[in-house]
Amino acid sequence: MNLTASAAWKALEAHRQSLSPAHLKDMFARDPGRVSSLSLAFDGMLLDFSKQRVEPATLNLLVALAREARLDEWTSRMFGGEKINASEGREVLHVALRRSSGPFPVGDLDVMPQVLATRQRMVAFADHLRSGQALGFTGQPIHTVVNIGIGGSDLGPKMVGYALRAMAHPVLAVHYVSNLDGAQLAPLLQTLDPRTTLFLVASKTFTTQETMLNAQTARDWLLANLGDPAAVAKHFAALTAKPERAVAFGIDEEAVFPLWDWVGGRFSLWSAVGLALMIAIGPQAFADLLAGAESMDEHFRTTPYERNLPVIVALLGIWNTNFLGASSNAVLPYNESLKFLPSFLQQLEMESNGKAVGRDGQPLACASNPIVWGELGNNGQHAFFQLLHQGGRLVPCDFIAAVRSDYPLAGHQEALLANCFAQSAALAFGKTADEARAELSRSLQGAALEELLPHKVFPGNQPSSTLLLSRLDPRNIGALIAMYEHKVFVQGVIWGLNSFDQWGVELGKAVANSILPAITDLELAKKLDASTQGLLAYSRRHLG
Repeated sequence: MNLTASAAWKALEAHRQSLSPAHLKDMFARDPGRVSSLSLAFDGMLLDFSKQRVEPATLNLLVALAREARLDEWTSRMFGGEKINASEGREVLHVALRRSSGPFPVGDLDVMPQVLATRQRMVAFADHLRSGQALGFTGQPIHTVVNIGIGGSDLGPKMVGYALRAMAHPVLAVHYVSNLDGAQLAPLLQTLDPRTTLFLVASKTFTTQETMLNAQTARDWLLANLGDPAAVAKHFAALTAKPERAVAFGIDEEAVFPLWDWVGGRFSLWSAVGLALMIAIGPQAFADLLAGAESMDEHFRTTPYERNLPVIVALLGIWNTNFLGASSNAVLPYNESLKFLPSFLQQLEMESNGKAVGRDGQPLACASNPIVWGELGNNGQHAFFQLLHQGGRLVPCDFIAAVRSDYPLAGHQEALLANCFAQSAALAFGKTADEARAELSRSLQGAALEELLPHKVFPGNQPSSTLLLSRLDPRNIGALIAMYEHKVFVQGVIWGLNSFDQWGVELGKAVANSILPAITDLELAKKLDASTQGLLAYSRRHLG
């Protein structure tokens, strides 16, 4: 169906026209109680979206849009194990990975036995390492783990590992390598002891170019130092859907953990892809992470849309993108430990919903996912916030902060929160010419005042939500990630696209594989476009 022709969409367009003259400052003046009606709490989380350019009536119309898009039906289909990833003919069952019991999704498609069995193997493997009992080829305990992956096999566990580093193992060090550029792997290898290092190779196909080249380099380094090919089995493990390829690489079959086709890479943190994370924070903390995600799953599945955290977050994004015309969304975490959250959400959202073709193969009738970008908020205040305040572009923002610090220092957390709250308020309410004039008149008069005045005016009216976590613990982080996962699903349903394929990624891989041999083969290079031929010619002259 063409959603933009629906009654719900047309009602929202009419509502936008009636609401558009209103400024957030006026909305708060008219309704001082909007904070209570435009905020939601869930376990250890609070979402305040009162600074979004919406009213309760807006939410009612957005909920009607979700119903018109048959969100309830699509949710039941996903949780019921239907192959809603139609272009790849696959179920979408990442929610199974954090369930504590089965059967799920249904009796004749119960994936829980394999999920729970793999989880138990992960626990045993992690405990063995964390206790110091895991020995390398020369009999010395493993002290360093290097996760080699890319995309979902890197961003998820790296992001959560950094977020929860306050509870990391005191001796075991966990590193992440993803980039083909030797500038990431080479300096790391210089600091490692091959006798005490374990590599985890995370690749569903075990053919991913970046991952396998890095893995082969690590293998060569290991053998150059230890000399015996048998050492590979003691210093490598694999997370893959192709165990036979891992075994051929030299990895012990007992150190190969399964991945499944019904889990997309960007949703795979909860699977064996999270093994490096489990090693870092411990099986119990990993279980708490899963429990937080599972609780958000149940909240999403059972809570009415008006009080449903992922649904409301998704609908606010629809409103900002499709009715207010925003083309980007800034993610601004204020805790240093959430440093990698913007990068993680870039993949989760843009790889899922960055599409212009619907499930039916037809062009979408409306814009889909905005550009997701961001940085630590406190750093951003001294970088790009100038544009947010006075750049004239509509940029909705997600402010995210934990109330309690995971590394408390006297006075730091209070100042951090003050900055977070101040920026969202300043973006919302701005500063009028009259307010600026009154402020300047304390030190300036006449022409000097009027000359400076335009530079001191802040339009405000920038929409934002503030998400507060009571603390950075595994359960809250699990719920936070699951909330964003379900946000992606809801928006994909409403836009009418498949959030679970990524053909654009596949195209880039295929083109790269065709160019690689042409770097040294002049005849192959002649078959490529003129620009690529020129780039290759320059590269050949300087590769040496």
